[in-house]
Amino acid sequence: MKIREINGPVVKVRDAQGVFMNEMVRVGNLGLIGEVIGINGDMATVQVYEETSMLRPGEPVKRTGKLLSVVLGPGLLNNIYDGIQRPLEELMRKTGSFISRGVDAFALDTTKYWEITILKQKGDVVSGGDVIAELQETQSLKHKIMVPPLLGKGKIIEIKPSGSYTVMETLAKVETENGIVEIKMYQEWPVRIPRPVKKRLEPSIPLITGQRVIDIFFPISKGGTAAIPGGFGTGKTITQHQLAKWADADVIVYIGCGERGNEMTEVLEEFPKLKDPRNNVPLMNRTVLIANTSNMPVSAREASIYTGITIAEYFRDMGYNVAVMADSTSRWAEALRELSGRLEEMPAEEGYPSYLASRIGQFYERAGISENLNGTTGSVTVIGAVSPPGGDFSEPVTQSTKRFVRCFWGLDKNLAYSRHYPSINWLTSYSEYTENLEEWFQKNIAEKWSNYRNEAMKLLAEDDRLQQIIKIVGEDVLPDDQKLTVIVSRIIKVGILQQNAFSDVDSFCPLEKQYNLLKIVIDTYYRAKKLVEKSIAISQILPSELVSKLLTMKEEISNLEDFEKVEAFLKEHFDKLDKTYA
Repeated sequence: MKIREINGPVVKVRDAQGVFMNEMVRVGNLGLIGEVIGINGDMATVQVYEETSMLRPGEPVKRTGKLLSVVLGPGLLNNIYDGIQRPLEELMRKTGSFISRGVDAFALDTTKYWEITILKQKGDVVSGGDVIAELQETQSLKHKIMVPPLLGKGKIIEIKPSGSYTVMETLAKVETENGIVEIKMYQEWPVRIPRPVKKRLEPSIPLITGQRVIDIFFPISKGGTAAIPGGFGTGKTITQHQLAKWADADVIVYIGCGERGNEMTEVLEEFPKLKDPRNNVPLMNRTVLIANTSNMPVSAREASIYTGITIAEYFRDMGYNVAVMADSTSRWAEALRELSGRLEEMPAEEGYPSYLASRIGQFYERAGISENLNGTTGSVTVIGAVSPPGGDFSEPVTQSTKRFVRCFWGLDKNLAYSRHYPSINWLTSYSEYTENLEEWFQKNIAEKWSNYRNEAMKLLAEDDRLQQIIKIVGEDVLPDDQKLTVIVSRIIKVGILQQNAFSDVDSFCPLEKQYNLLKIVIDTYYRAKKLVEKSIAISQILPSELVSKLLTMKEEISNLEDFEKVEAFLKEHFDKLDKTYA
């Protein structure tokens, strides 16, 4: 096969008999990695995942005979890859700080010895997904060596004893209907094909993030999907950083699919220094980073999306809960738009290809909680940031994403500019998991969880209506019952919804603390409302020192005993008013 023409990352190849769709090929004398995305007779269209400058027509294109795949095995955690799963540290050792083109690097460390415990023995019958061995990959996670999912059934005819081995060594041989299959520590899997599961399950357990605006008002389930749309500077990346640090997932896969170089640099510098709050070891021990900056070839953005979700499915198959952070899917959509233009396809809205929605849907549909082939239960939660130009949520990528996600955390530029973070707008955001998770919250946290949440949402909606009136006539002309709504809503917005990512106390908020903060504020509203009905002045019911106490509770209270003191203080204050105006 020879190169016929080159158009950026799109290369047309002649004499391409026998190639198949999505086959991985090596392009040109440099051997750049590419993928077949179209076949027309003996002509093939190849999407190249590296810079194509200096390529020339007539250079050879070599087939690999396999689909674009990722390598899955021990050593994925605590690693940083580019979009096509080449470890950046290994590339740096080979080429220096500037990555050369056509450089190949195996995704896992082939020289490291792993201490393995064998769980099966000779003569055992195994099938796809079964765990035959395990090892302690990092302090945070035990890695399970599984039979490849498509193996079918077979009998172990040879298996090594427990001991130290490299990923390249054969651990077992399984006799199947199709012959003898060697099982190593790693397996390969095509990135565009979802890994199989036994059964999909209904979402019923929340992914606890420690962020009050999410956990209380717009919760997401394990195995759920969420979008974080927002304009420049509204806090998409820092919100995803917070979720990566604090969410109660066993594994984090952070995909930088085309964000600016300085943002990915921040991730690469900050994440290795972070401590896991659960066991005080480095957070990277349960994290896989895929760094793909916007100055890399646009086609690599698409590869990074599929690489990340396939790695997540692999850990899910072991029975772990995995959270995928995609930052930002808009860059991937822009890559689809550019490639579509180079392929001379008919554009749809705003120049995006007509298949944009289906591609986005294929990505988010790989999320879910499921019963795996080996009987364990695992989940993949996908949280994708969207970067609409100018913060316009009506543009195609945001609207297409909205069709497939069940959580929408819309970031608001006015909140961000007023330093209210996370800047999730409580009026435009929503979660379709609220009903699914209601039973869990009532059973595990408090029976009145939903009642308090619903009351707070009503107050915020009413406050928004009153704010329109205040803009015209001012707050002083409002009757006391409406003034009470405005004051309590401000306490909810500042004292509960606002959260400081850099605070030692408030960066993460446990569910019990979240509930108590909300309970105190809503109970205060109920008591104050009764006193307002007795025509007592609002300035007496909620004096400034009391409001100040409610606003600063989130920072000042660190244990549940302190909440009892606040409740006792409030009860004394309201009982005194009741007695005075009896």
